[in-house]
This record gives sequence, structure tokens and C-alpha cells, in this order.
Amino acid sequence: MSKVENMESSNEAVIPVEGKKKRKAKKPYVNRELSWLSFNGRVLQEAADPAVPLIERIRFLGIFSNNQDEFFRVRVATIRRITVLGDKGGKAVLGMKPKKVLKEIQKKVLAQKDHFETIYNSILKELRKEKIFIINEDQLSKMQQEKVKAYFLEKVRPSLVPIMLSYAPFFPYLDESSIYLGIKMKRKVNDEVVYALIEIPTHLSRFLVMSGRRNGNYIILLDDIIRFNLPEIFAAFGYCDFEAYTIKLTRDAELDMDNDISISFIERISKGVKRRDHGDLVRFIHDATLPVDLLEFLLQQLGFSLEDNLIPAGRYHNFKDFMKFPRVGSDDLFYRNMPPLAIKNLSHNESILSQIDKGDIIMHYPYNTFTYFIDLLREAAIDPTVTAIKMTVYRLADDSMIINSLINAAKNGKEVTVVMELRARFDETANIAWAKELEAAGAKVIFGIPGLKVHSKLCLVTKKEGKKIKRYTNVTTGNFNEVTANFYCDHSLLTADKRITLEVDKIFQFFENNYKTVNPKHLILSPAQTRKKFNAMISTEIRNAKAGKKAFIFLKMNNLVDKDMINKLYEASQAGVQIKLIIRSTCSLIPNVPGLSENIEAISIVDRFLEHARLFYFYNDGEDRMYMSSADWMTRNLDTRVEVSCPIYDKNIRKQLLDILNIQWMDNVKARTLEEQESNHYRKNKKRKKIRAQYEIYDYVRKLNAKK
Repeated sequence: MSKVENMESSNEAVIPVEGKKKRKAKKPYVNRELSWLSFNGRVLQEAADPAVPLIERIRFLGIFSNNQDEFFRVRVATIRRITVLGDKGGKAVLGMKPKKVLKEIQKKVLAQKDHFETIYNSILKELRKEKIFIINEDQLSKMQQEKVKAYFLEKVRPSLVPIMLSYAPFFPYLDESSIYLGIKMKRKVNDEVVYALIEIPTHLSRFLVMSGRRNGNYIILLDDIIRFNLPEIFAAFGYCDFEAYTIKLTRDAELDMDNDISISFIERISKGVKRRDHGDLVRFIHDATLPVDLLEFLLQQLGFSLEDNLIPAGRYHNFKDFMKFPRVGSDDLFYRNMPPLAIKNLSHNESILSQIDKGDIIMHYPYNTFTYFIDLLREAAIDPTVTAIKMTVYRLADDSMIINSLINAAKNGKEVTVVMELRARFDETANIAWAKELEAAGAKVIFGIPGLKVHSKLCLVTKKEGKKIKRYTNVTTGNFNEVTANFYCDHSLLTADKRITLEVDKIFQFFENNYKTVNPKHLILSPAQTRKKFNAMISTEIRNAKAGKKAFIFLKMNNLVDKDMINKLYEASQAGVQIKLIIRSTCSLIPNVPGLSENIEAISIVDRFLEHARLFYFYNDGEDRMYMSSADWMTRNLDTRVEVSCPIYDKNIRKQLLDILNIQWMDNVKARTLEEQESNHYRKNKKRKKIRAQYEIYDYVRKLNAKK
């Protein structure tokens, strides 16, 4: 499906008003792109919050920057493509004229850029109070100058390839993952102005930490190390009066696939990734002090115009590197330690599979340790009674223990089947490499489903004891990734319940043989069932509300965008169903609109951990239903991906998940109220004590697993 077809629509909804004709609301949906920018604004709020430890605030600036880069690569690039449809066609897809959307994005991005710079400068002042000094090339002491020069000669200079733009036969290709110094200098003999370009090496740390005369920590960025040594690079060739300014490009990240059926799917993905690296430009960021002549030269060479996404910014770009800001200063400058907790009824010293036989087990990441799942795979790899391990893979850690366990299982003669989604954006190359390693070890690798991206998170272990076959499954809301499990909030269910394991087995049969249809009764499967079944559950709450019964829906997800699902929630609100929403990122639904959504409340929580879980709760006239899922309510998750929502049958686990939802709902420290104005107001309640959900949940999980 093309990007244009996959856009979430923003058509108007009808709001009935009693005693009058139906009227159309002016803004029944928040534009998806603007809502996402509002979410990134909440990330920026964390960088501005003085209650957040100082170094963590710097890292939030890095997260904000990284998020924005991806937004331009994906969403802005998509809208630029949609402009070819014209105003009418583009509005049908976006709900607004594409050029108007781009204009609104530019306006909001520039406002956030100014706020970003203000926050950064404020943080610099706070760092100085802690004797941490970020200095540039003009602020070095003599001793520091010597250290910087020595570091440059040993580590940096061998990696530099200066390009003399004024004399080059053609303008070079610029990598969007890098930043560049645009250099303006003069020839000594005739004062001729000459332009050059230097790519900042990405394999070196962006930061060099040095001691200083005030016994503090002095940090200079790699950019400024190169600036300081420009005479070392160019002076021998008769140049002087050096000026250097940072620039950065962003390219369209759409993966254009080759339709040549004579080559393998891996080859097609690989070619698509290479084409992406040379995608159209969608953004040009530059130091605001960049001279006009150099700016015009660069824009002309790049084919970029002043009407495009031209962002004048500060001295430094690629702030995503600040996510790896060095650990300097006191412990108070960092979040307090929250080590992952053990689970009371799950021991590392016993068989994980035999413990699952005793009852369902839920793991709450990052509050519980991910090592239990690694232990399960290692046990399955060497257990002589285990015959098969099957998994879906979307995003893996760089040095994945999961892949190592699966390779070990294959070498031990187990039937290992991995459904590897090669189209996981920005992870395509890594997944291709993992697929080759698995195949080399003897594992069977399935490259997704034609026309459908496999986003479900499933693992199935099959065990044979005599003539008896037993199955164990892990269904999770997040990736099988031991790194992200340390800071993504997800839930992971381990079960031997046949109602679930048999249906997971059928889903894997479908992966292996696409002609075998699967229609689970317990699991909810996209694209065939998710929309229909959740619509039916909402309808049940509507009927109960109209009958005067208690009707309640509690939903948590990353994104709520699909207009049909939003309309169904609007309908439920109008019927009197009480609805609570916890939406981390994009929310196109507008709560608290009279006559439309006055029974809907919505919040967003942004804190030290990334809220990533999807939970769907329905009161169901007292026979409550709880589902955990890999799917958001976006058109792509409902209609063009393989997603799984899993029922929670264990009452104790269902209570745990509902308790966690309620703790999050009571948050009055990091929760923001979602509304049409997208003002990101913190949700305060002066009558209650301060409740910070992620810390409260950590304590809740610790008490759950305290040994009596």
C-alpha cells in the first residue's frame, strides 16, 4: 500500500444538537501531523522541567531532536508527495490542503526551535553551576588547546575528507545521518572567497571531556574541535580567515520497492534502502549566522528553495547525539536508580516452562527484568523435549541475545521458525543481516506476508513429552528487544492456556502457508477482525448505557487516529458511555466537546520511560474484558498489518493491568490533558498528593513481588 493510501483521514464528523438540525463541527478531529508535533512538545517540556535531573534534561533535548528528524523523514516527506494530488485530492486524504499542512508544520516547528534554544541556553547556565562547562574553540585554555590539537591529530584528522566546493566538478552527495561544516575562507594571494565542506565523523564521540582550571568538567563538541584545527587542515594551501557553520539535511525515508519479481525479497528491500539514502530533500537546517552568500550557494547546488522547509537554527545540529551526553557530575544530575525487579512466582533456578504450567505470568517492563524471557529461550534451546520455537521479529537489539538463543536452538536440532519483518522502518538492513545468520544456522526464516507488515509480537514453544504435545506462548505489547525493555513500558504475557496457545500456533501456520485462513475465537487478529470486534465491544457498552446500566471503556495506546474508530467512540460518548483514554503520542479525537464527546477524557504521560503498551478494557456489564495488544488504532494497524490483541483470562493479571491503568489515570505530575488546543497543560489536582505514575507503578510491582 502506498503512503498516500495509508494516510489517516481527517474528515468532519456530525454533531447532533437537540431540537436543531445536525451541524458540522469546525474541528471534530485534530490533524495527525499537528497532534504529533504537540506530542514532541511534551518531550520538550521534560527538557524544560527543572524537576527533571539536569543531565536527563539534556538527553530529552536529544530525544526531541531525534523524534523531529524521523517526523520530517516520514510524515513531512509523505505530505510533500501528496501535494502532487493537488488541493482537492490532498484534502481528501489529509483533511486539509497539503500546502496548508506544511505551512502549519513549519510554523510550529520554528516555534519549537526557538523554545528549544531557550531551554538549551538555560541548561548551559545550570550546568555551569555544577562546574560542567560546554565550551567552544574560542574558550580553550592553553593546556586545553594542546589536548584538543593532539586529539585532533590522532583521532579526528585521519577521518576527514574536506571537499573544495568552489573547485569540485559536481556537488557531493550529502548523507542525512551526518552533519557538515560549511566553510568560508579566503586565498591569501588575492582575497578570493572559497567554499569548502567537511563531514563531521559519526564513528567518533561527539563529546571530548577535559579537566580545567576550576576543577570542573570541560566539554567540547567534535564540531568545535574541527573548527579549532581548520588552519591545520587548510593553511598549508594558502587559505586564511576561516569561518565554519553547521548544516544538516533530511531526506524522504519512503522505501520505494522494486517490482522486479525476478529478484528476491531481500534484494528488493536492499535496493529500496539504497534508494532511500538518496531520497528527495525535505528539510535543510543551518546555523542562523550562516552568511547569505554561502547559504545561497548551498541552496542553489542542492536545488532547495527558500519556500521549502528551511530551518535557521543554533550552532549545533544532530542534537540526537546529546542522548549519549557523557556521565559527568554528581549522581543528583541523573534519574535515581530503578533496577528491574524479580517476579515472586518466577525463579531463574527452575524451569521457566514448568513454572508457566502452574499459571499465567505477566511481566511489566521495564519494572520487571527482561532476563526471564532470555532464560526461557535458552531453556527451550537445550531442553531435549522441546521440538520447536517460533517467533515474530520486528526490531532487535544490536547485539541480540535473542538471535543467539535461536541460533543455539537450531544447532541443537530444534525446528526454529522466525517471521522476520524486513520492512521495519530504519531496521531493514539489520533485519536482513539477522535473517542471513539465522538461515546459515539452519533456521527457517519467513519474510512477512505479501501486502501485510507483520507487527504482532509472538513467541511459541512446542514441547513433546511422550505422545503429549504442550505449547507455551509469549504475547507482548513490545518488541523482543533486551535494550528497549529497559526503558519502554510494555506488558508481556507467558501462558500455557490452550485457548491462546492453539490459536498462536494457527497464526504461525498461516505465516508458513498463507492460503490457510485463520479465524481465532479468543485472540483478535488484524487485518480481518480487530476493527470489527472492538466495534462490537463498543456497541455492547452503548447498549448497556442506553439500558441505564454502567458502561465504561478504558483504552491505552500510542496513537488514536483512525476516524471510524474515533466516530464509534464519539457515538459511545453520546450514548452516555464513560470513556478514559491514555494516548502517548498522536490523538486525533477531541475530548469534552458538548454534544459529541463530553463523556470522554484523555491524557498523555511523558516521563523517564517511554509509554508503549496498548491495553483495551471494557466493563461489559460487570463481566469485564481486558486485552493487551501490539496494535494502535490507526488505519494501518487495523487494515494493513498483522496485529494480535490477546485476552487476559487470569483474574489476578487482569486486576494488575487495571490497577496500573488506574495509577496512570491518577498521575498529576507527568500527565497532560489532551484537548483541541493542544496546549499540553499538566493535569494538576491540588487536593491530592503528588502521584507520578511511573514511580508509583514501580512501587506497586515491587510490592506485588515482595516475598512473604
